[in-house]
Amino acid sequence: MEYFPLIMLALLAVVLFVLPARQRKRMQEQQAALQASLAIGTPVMTTSGMHGTVAALGDTTLDLEIAPGVVVTFARQAILEVRRPAGAAPSDGDAARPADGTV
Repeated sequence: MEYFPLIMLALLAVVLFVLPARQRKRMQEQQAALQASLAIGTPVMTTSGMHGTVAALGDTTLDLEIAPGVVVTFARQAILEVRRPAGAAPSDGDAARPADGTV
């Protein structure tokens, strides 16, 4: 029982340092995969909520067409997610959800 405080300290260190580091690494891998999947014509949403279609890709920036003939430049890191077009088939995660939106 004299080692109990040391064991608790070790567990606390794991909870406070190791687990969040693994979560950050996983999020970085997901962001890298998202960046690699970007292509011209891909519908996306930025971190500020702007929706558009990728018009051009650079090393650190990309151009989004937010309306016909209106192109703005964003940093690649500003892309939050790839959006699915309205007429596209649902993904596996959406298949279990009823069409009327009820849970």
